[in-house]
This record gives sequence, structure tokens and C-alpha cells, in this order.
Amino acid sequence: MTHIPTDIRDMIEQSIYLPMVISIFNRDLTIIEQSAFKLHRPYLTIVEESLKLAQKDLQHVKRELYSRKIKVFQVERDEAFTLYSFIYNGYEEKHNYFNPRIRNKVSELMEMYLFKSEK
Repeated sequence: MTHIPTDIRDMIEQSIYLPMVISIFNRDLTIIEQSAFKLHRPYLTIVEESLKLAQKDLQHVKRELYSRKIKVFQVERDEAFTLYSFIYNGYEEKHNYFNPRIRNKVSELMEMYLFKSEK
């Protein structure tokens, strides 16, 4: 049985996914800069704005986790699963995440940030 409320768990998961989103956006910026696009600027602008939004959200999540004394650690990773340890209110819980689920969630977040940056 989990001792972590759903809203806190969602925030913890954001602290797992957002660094991956940021890493991918940074890698994409490098690829766009080196690509053979005729006009780089529109693509760079969209990715840069998405990156800023993701960084801002990660900063907020980290600040919130710190203020609530919640810690998140990656314990183990293999081809199929990644094991994370969450420390909340003195309890330690370990949760296994299916790697394709992580990839899908990161992809969803990237789309959200890319479409959000257009507005």
C-alpha cells in the first residue's frame, strides 16, 4: 500500500520525466543547429521556448519537493524497467516504471510544451 497521495506522486513523476524532456530538447537544439535546414531560426525558437517552459516547471517541482522534504532516487535500470525510490514523510517506497511508459509520457510532455510554446 502506498503512503504517497496522488497529487504528490504526480509531482514526483514530473521530477522524473522533466529532466528527460529537457535533455531531449537540448539535444534537439544541437541537431537543428547542425542540420541542413534553409532557415534554422523558426525551429530553434520553438524548441528554445519549449525548453524554457520545461525548465521553469522543473524548477517549480524541485522547489516544491524540497519544501516538502521529498526525495527521489533512481535505484536501478535495465532494458525493460527503471526502479525509483521515493522518500516521503519518513517512508521509503520503491516503484518500478516500465521504460516504454516513461518514453511515452516524455513524448506526451514534449508535445505539450511544443504546442504551448506556439501561443
